[in-house]
Amino acid sequence: MFTPDAYTTGFFPWDGLAVQGLSSIERGYDLLAPKFDRTPFRTPDRMLDAVEETLAQREGTFGAGLDVCCGTGAAIGMLRRLCRDRVTGVDLSAGMLAEARRAHPDERVDFVRADARALPPALGDAYDLAVSFGAFGHFLPAERPALFSGVHRALRPGGVFAFPIGAPIPPSSPVWWAAAGFDAAMRVRNAVWRPSFVMYYRTFPLSGVRRDLEAAGFTVETVPLDHFGRQDGGAPRWRLVLARRT
Repeated sequence: MFTPDAYTTGFFPWDGLAVQGLSSIERGYDLLAPKFDRTPFRTPDRMLDAVEETLAQREGTFGAGLDVCCGTGAAIGMLRRLCRDRVTGVDLSAGMLAEARRAHPDERVDFVRADARALPPALGDAYDLAVSFGAFGHFLPAERPALFSGVHRALRPGGVFAFPIGAPIPPSSPVWWAAAGFDAAMRVRNAVWRPSFVMYYRTFPLSGVRRDLEAAGFTVETVPLDHFGRQDGGAPRWRLVLARRT
């Protein structure tokens, strides 16, 4: 998902983003897919490495792995190293999945086109680890229960749903104002233009996420990702959420 400081980083396909922003989520990512890995939208390797290291240290290895909203497959390599059995990537965009298949022509990896809010029954009770990176801004708070319930059904008992979540940004930070401005612009866009394109920064707070995960049947803990340091008050800048199906 786009990050507020992306304006200062490398290649940025403004022409593609303009078209994407006026499309549906699915069509927008179909259009952006060939350029996606050269944009700030792609999850940084630093984050993937931090999550992989933390999971390996705390959990060891897993059986089968599921990447929810896999995009072009940035996390597939991580899952292949962590998981002994098959790895599946799920995404709504056919264009993103086509890029993922080209990047990971492995017989142990398969890809499924599906809406994460309605995962296919065939994926049920089949995975030991599920992960997701950079996609939660595309889901409204009212859609989180369906998303989390689907992941819960996909996991075997004892399976883990893991994803990073950043610390709240204080209003004194310019990043807070950039995120607030972006969210406001997206709300105006969605009020006057169809199809809607859901992508917000401030709709995924840890307190609400924890509540919805627990309502879906998970037990939830968080682990500091100290790879990214701590804030002035000592709180970690990033945490890894570990939601376990009990």
